[in-house]
Amino acid sequence: MPDACTDSIDPRIRRTRELLQQALARLLDSREFEKLSVQEITDAAGLNRATFYAHYPDKFALLECMVATRFHALLAERGVVFDGTCSAALRGIVLGVCDYLAQTLSQSPGADNQLPTIGYPQNQMAPHMESAVVAVVRSMLLDGLRQYPAASGVSPEMLAATASWAIYGAAKEWVRTPNRPPSEDIAATVVRLVTPILSQPALMSA
Repeated sequence: MPDACTDSIDPRIRRTRELLQQALARLLDSREFEKLSVQEITDAAGLNRATFYAHYPDKFALLECMVATRFHALLAERGVVFDGTCSAALRGIVLGVCDYLAQTLSQSPGADNQLPTIGYPQNQMAPHMESAVVAVVRSMLLDGLRQYPAASGVSPEMLAATASWAIYGAAKEWVRTPNRPPSEDIAATVVRLVTPILSQPALMSA
């Protein structure tokens, strides 16, 4: 997750970012994101504009960090850690993306969605959620791939970027599918499709 989110070791910085993200989340319950001003966000957080700009360049960066924080928390709660060799962990990442998109992009989430509804309007969230979720997935994959360089010689960065976009794209297509199957079923399919991209023998044989 980017440094501008909540992963600072300084508790004061972390708390300030949490206040801003929580304030934005509350405002989105009744306001359109495009109509929100930084002043309104800082007023809701009980902070000033100077403090806001010390942490985020604009409201779009704040929105992306809010999405990334919540998605990262979902994966952490499920204990998903990818070390470059475990197909179960890769499946956990894919399943997390599917479930997260189901609760935020779908007009009528499937019965398999057991996560709390966030309630973000689709047209507000889609582009920002895309970049935030892909960034989290790319970072997790990259951490694991760097431990076990691919036999193909392709850089871990290129593999992680390609696989993260593939995972997000497949999950997004699944969300849009009428009468879609449970996320557990599609996750297995996506893992089979993504594994060759990662070019990891340990994964392919797992």
